[in-house]
Amino acid sequence: MDTWGVINSFGVFQSYYLSLLGRPPSDISWIGSIQVFLTFFIGTFTGRFTDAGFFRPVLLCGTIFTAIGIFTTSVATEYWQLLLSQGICMGIGSGCLFCPAVSTISTYFSKKRSLAIGISASGSATGGLIFPAMARQLLPTVGFGWAVRAIGFVQLTTLLFANVFMKSRLPPRRAGSLVEWGAFRELEYTFYANFLGLYFAFYYISAFSRTMITPQLSYTDSLNLLLVLNGVGAAGRLLPNFFADRIGPLNLLAPSCLLSSVCLLAWIAVRTPAGLYAWVIFFGIFGGAIQSLFPAGLSSLTTDLRKQGTRMGMVFTIVSFAVLTGNPIAGALISAMNGSYLGAQVFTGVSMLVGMSFILGARLARMRRTGAGWSVKI
Repeated sequence: MDTWGVINSFGVFQSYYLSLLGRPPSDISWIGSIQVFLTFFIGTFTGRFTDAGFFRPVLLCGTIFTAIGIFTTSVATEYWQLLLSQGICMGIGSGCLFCPAVSTISTYFSKKRSLAIGISASGSATGGLIFPAMARQLLPTVGFGWAVRAIGFVQLTTLLFANVFMKSRLPPRRAGSLVEWGAFRELEYTFYANFLGLYFAFYYISAFSRTMITPQLSYTDSLNLLLVLNGVGAAGRLLPNFFADRIGPLNLLAPSCLLSSVCLLAWIAVRTPAGLYAWVIFFGIFGGAIQSLFPAGLSSLTTDLRKQGTRMGMVFTIVSFAVLTGNPIAGALISAMNGSYLGAQVFTGVSMLVGMSFILGARLARMRRTGAGWSVKI
């Protein structure tokens, strides 16, 4: 809720900052992209610290950085201030929370591990519902500053509960290097690490609805799209992970990537509010499935639970470079095409297809190494 719930709500800020700052979409995207980049990038460090027994200190650091970031965002008025507070500070906070939490949860379960990760991932849908709804109600009445502070108080409260009740299950693994280079000798792990994840729709759907459909939606109405997108994502995070424990997370992740790619390319044809609402329902389900199946699949590729945090963090760091550049590139394409979203939609749809090819490569590598057939649970 306090990591991906905020990230999936960035469409609220993307649309608001476009009006407030008068800067091109690619500039605004850097704020959210840096936030999600750092969420992934520092996973190598926070994951290793978690394996070494420092889960709770890392969680506390994440709470402090998140609180500082959200409350300084509430008083920011310039682009560089938002970049520092919401992009960098909150990104570091999310990075200290995300990888340690996911890797720790996965060590508590064996048979229902994917479902457990899916349930925890559904918190991003919860945050994606709560935070945009708060912004929609509070921005017109109390203004940007207090709307953001209210979001910050919700985050701070929930994070305090996490700091009190969450703890590591396994004994610390103090020995070992920061990076487990031997993992890259496993081809399935290497292919998986190159998966491309993009959050274009979560960032731009609100702005798209205000400019590219007929009739255009107001700012308040455009936030409803983000609520629907995140709301239906709860089902997309829970149901696939429920079945993933039976047939394998990678076996579900590849078709989810394909269906998400089809949705992103079909977005090109959407021209009306009704069509856009229908579109966000489908993409919310398939996109939500990717977000929850990705860490579940990564967990399934790790047999030694004592290395769960390290191996997860390594992949998150590699993926961070894709999420850092994806949305600014899409924003630059929008600016280059005089406000048209066509180039950005094609770019994100094709990128998701490329990501699917890496997932299939990981599956084939595991099949080759184990000698299993297509029916193997991966």
